[in-house]
Amino acid sequence: MRPDARRWWDASGHQPSGSEARVKVSTRGDYAARALLSLALHGSERPTSVKEIAERTGLPQPYLEQILLAVKGAGLVRSKRGVGGGYVLARSPSEITLADILAAVDGPLTTLMGEHDHCEGHCILQEVWVGVSDETRQILERFTLEDLVARTRVGHPDAPAPAVQGSAVQGSAVQGSAVQVAAETVES
Repeated sequence: MRPDARRWWDASGHQPSGSEARVKVSTRGDYAARALLSLALHGSERPTSVKEIAERTGLPQPYLEQILLAVKGAGLVRSKRGVGGGYVLARSPSEITLADILAAVDGPLTTLMGEHDHCEGHCILQEVWVGVSDETRQILERFTLEDLVARTRVGHPDAPAPAVQGSAVQGSAVQGSAVQVAAETVES
């Protein structure tokens, strides 16, 4: 793992050993998720400026502006121009998944099978890639912004007051599973 990569822990709180499979998430996807999580954490009907989101998340403002335009185009946020303008979530945090966010900035999460050329097992590999893509999408669909807000608040008494109540994380099919995923952010 790169020294500057962020480590993730499995659902039981154990840090992966490094022998587990790693998922690569684009910088755009990571930044978009962090920006929308920030909006959900500070849940308000008052629009939040790009500058404020950038300051809270430590993300570069010019790049964040591009990312927020992409998630706006996907209908995940709304914007207001002018004085007091900024961004708000377009839907409830319980209705926005990590799959929605990544698809908004990186395109569809599904790998389409191309023509089978029957050369050296190409067909079989295509089937594997499609399966991996489908499994990844299904896992990302299980995590809503509401879940992530609840998980962020655990152990952070200074976190902003909850904007939403309840969480599906405790019943998540991922929690308690034998699967441990270490994620690292890569430049895209």
